[in-house]
Amino acid sequence: MSKSSGRTFFLRPQDIIGIIVLAVILVVVLPLALDNFRLQFVGKYLTYAFVALGLVLCWGYAGILSLGQGVFFGLGGYCMAMFLKLEASSVENTKIQTTPGIPDFMDWNQITALPWFWEPFHNLGFTVLAVILVPALFAFIVGFAMFKRRVGGVYFAIITQALAAIMTILIIGQQGYTGGINGITDLRTLNGWDIRTDSAKTVLYFVCVGLLLACILVAYFVKSSKLGRILVAMRDKEDRVRFSGYDVASFKVFVFCLAASLSAIGGAMFTLQVGFMSPSFVGIVPSIEMVIYTAVGGRLSILGAVYGTLLVNWAKTSFSESFPELWLFGLGGLFIAVVLAFPNGIAGLWQTYVAPHLGPLFGGAAKRTATPPAATPPAATPPTPTPPAAPPSGTAAPAAAE
Repeated sequence: MSKSSGRTFFLRPQDIIGIIVLAVILVVVLPLALDNFRLQFVGKYLTYAFVALGLVLCWGYAGILSLGQGVFFGLGGYCMAMFLKLEASSVENTKIQTTPGIPDFMDWNQITALPWFWEPFHNLGFTVLAVILVPALFAFIVGFAMFKRRVGGVYFAIITQALAAIMTILIIGQQGYTGGINGITDLRTLNGWDIRTDSAKTVLYFVCVGLLLACILVAYFVKSSKLGRILVAMRDKEDRVRFSGYDVASFKVFVFCLAASLSAIGGAMFTLQVGFMSPSFVGIVPSIEMVIYTAVGGRLSILGAVYGTLLVNWAKTSFSESFPELWLFGLGGLFIAVVLAFPNGIAGLWQTYVAPHLGPLFGGAAKRTATPPAATPPAATPPTPTPPAAPPSGTAAPAAAE
C-alpha cells in the first residue's frame, strides 16, 4: 500500500492508472466504437466479470477453487427475475389466465396462488437486499459446513461442482415455481421503466460498468488490507496461520461469501440486460467457463480477470458463429494452454514482457513475479533459539554444573 497525505491509501499508482484505463475503455471507447447491438453484448460479458472478480479473491488469493460460482450468479439473477416477473404479471396483463395476477408458468402448471416465498419480491428494496444476502447466506452454509471440517483443495472443488448440478436439477424439477428449463422469461419493466428498449439497454450498460468499477475498488481494498495478507498467507502456509492463532475457517467462509455476493450482483445485472434467467447459467458448464475467464486474465490480477472475461467471451461469440460445434473444444484447449504456457494469464504476460518497457512506474512492479510471495501472517510465532555450536572434535566438553 502507498501513503498519501500522511495516511495509508490502498491503491498504488499503477493500480489507479489501470482502473482509469479500464474506465476509459468501457465508458468512452467501446460506446463510441460499437453500435447498440454489439454494446449490449459487451454489457452481458461484463456481468460475468463480477464472477471473475470474486474468483480472484477466492481462488487466486485465498486458494479456494470453486467450480460452482454459477450457482451464486444464478441465485442473484433469479432474485431479480422474480421481481421483474411479478411486475409483468399484474392482473391487467394476465387477465386471460385461469388465475390472473400470477406468473404465466405457474398458471400453466395449475398453481392457483402465489407461493409465499414469492410475495416479498413485490418490493424492489427487498429484492436488492436478496440479490446480495441470499447467495451470501447459501455460501455461508456451504462454507461453514466444509471449512469447519477442513475440507479444501480438490475435494471442495468437486463438492461445489456437485452443488451446481444439484441446483440445476432442482430448478428444472420445480417447474411450477421456477419456470423449469425455460427459466423466467418475458421480463418487461423495472418500476414502470421499460427495460427492453435500446436506450434502456444503454443505460443499463453504464450502470453495470459503474457497479463493476465499484466492485473492483472493493476487491483492491480487500487485497491491500490486513485481511488480504492473511488470505495469501493462508493460501501458502495454512497450518502456520492456524498455529499463529487465526481462525482459518472463518476467513475462508468470509471470502467465499464475498465472492458469492459479487457473482450475484453480476447475475442480477445479467437478468436486467438480457431480459431472462434460466438454469443454463447455473450448471457445471457455465461455472467452469467462469473459472476459465479468471485463469485467462490472471487469477492473481483483479483487472486481468476483467480483460480475460471480455476476451474469452468475445472469442466465444466470434468463433461460435462460424464453428458452433467446435467452440467447447477450443475453450478446453485454451484452458490447457493457459495452464501449460502462461499460468499467470494475460496479467503475467503483461508484467513479464510489457510493463518493463513502460518506465519506472511499472518497472518496479514488473520486476516482481506475477505470483505473490508466500506471505507471513501478521502475528507469527517467535523463532526457536539456536543452540550453541558443538565443541570441535577432540576437545573435551565443559563439565555440566552440578
